[in-house]
Amino acid sequence: MASKRARPEPWRVHYFRRHREDDPAQAVPGETFLDACPPKVEATFYAILNAVAEAPPPAFSGGGKWEAMHDAMAGYYEARDDGPQRNHYRLFCLLERGGADLGLGGPSIVVITGMMKPFGTKFSVRDYAHVRALGNEYQKRRPRSVASP
Repeated sequence: MASKRARPEPWRVHYFRRHREDDPAQAVPGETFLDACPPKVEATFYAILNAVAEAPPPAFSGGGKWEAMHDAMAGYYEARDDGPQRNHYRLFCLLERGGADLGLGGPSIVVITGMMKPFGTKFSVRDYAHVRALGNEYQKRRPRSVASP
């Protein structure tokens, strides 16, 4: 009898919380973005994050909704959805395979922030620099600064 291959444990999903030294309000940019999204877009993003976490990420086939980024954004992943007036919504994430060593409880998807752009436009170099600055802020701390579940 062939043995069944054990299914990998689902990954955790966390939201980057800015540290009080960088932002006294300790904003959670990813949650703030999601709260501002149209309800259907917000629900789609939660479904994407849950599907990726369950797969988990190394095995997940993006289907255009979850993509590895390239060039200056290499190392980031982008969850994608389109909303009203053909606006494009993007959620920027980092993967923490060694999340257990970083205070995350295990391998994790960490939502850094999100942005929206009108149809037919591109994010600017400055937009992506802002995402990377938040990602760098997140990565400089051990344990990682995330919002409580």
